[in-house]
Amino acid sequence: MDELVVWEQAGAVVTVALNRPENHNALNTALIAALTKIFKAVNERDDVRVVVLTGNGRSFCAGADLNEMRAAADYTFSQNVADGQAIFDLMQAVDSCTKPVIGRINGAAIGGGVGLVSCCDIAVAVTRAKFAFSEARLGIVPAVISPFVLAKIGVGNGRELFLTGERFDAQRAQQIGLVHHVVSEEELDAKVAERVEQLLLAGPEAQTAVKELIRTAAYQPKSALRDYTSNIIAQRRASDEGREGMSSFLEKRRPDWQETADSSTTDS
Repeated sequence: MDELVVWEQAGAVVTVALNRPENHNALNTALIAALTKIFKAVNERDDVRVVVLTGNGRSFCAGADLNEMRAAADYTFSQNVADGQAIFDLMQAVDSCTKPVIGRINGAAIGGGVGLVSCCDIAVAVTRAKFAFSEARLGIVPAVISPFVLAKIGVGNGRELFLTGERFDAQRAQQIGLVHHVVSEEELDAKVAERVEQLLLAGPEAQTAVKELIRTAAYQPKSALRDYTSNIIAQRRASDEGREGMSSFLEKRRPDWQETADSSTTDS
């Protein structure tokens, strides 16, 4: 059987591709488990600096698998809870990945597919991409993806799009903050490569700390963050990476992690 998720590494950059093109990369139980496992494993890989998440074929991810949706009608309540928890765990694994994640949105993203887009740090979409939180039109709700989506697009946009279930285009997705860049198909790989290049200029440990900082600072009152944020900057200044970054700046040279990234890319 073909792999449900394809992993390709070029230097410090890993491309993770959903690989059910004949089903528009719909999320079935096996694919959810495989993708969750990969994103958890990425955290332990010192040779990985950036993850690019995409779909093979013409779609990014069409959401839930139709065959499993039919089967879910006969699930017990506890089975449906477990199914929802598995999807939540996937979103959490992508959202909390310690490496920067770029979404290469090569086509339609529906339901859980939009959830995955919401969990990417940077999202680059092709002009023809379509998006929808279609659950309400099926008599259900985008429940388990909602914490991740609302953190990205805000409650105001969520109210309209969750309630209508309507499809919207890449330009609207950019307007509401779901994606950052909209390009033609011919420009997609070049734009993703340009974003990768920019990410590789920053310190990898600092990027991990930035992601944790955002997850923490965004959801607490400012008054509660004085000690937390002060401790983070103190820790980073005292770290080997922080010292190297400041020294390289003052000495007008490149920091060592940029040299390492260049070397690993060249070797590949």
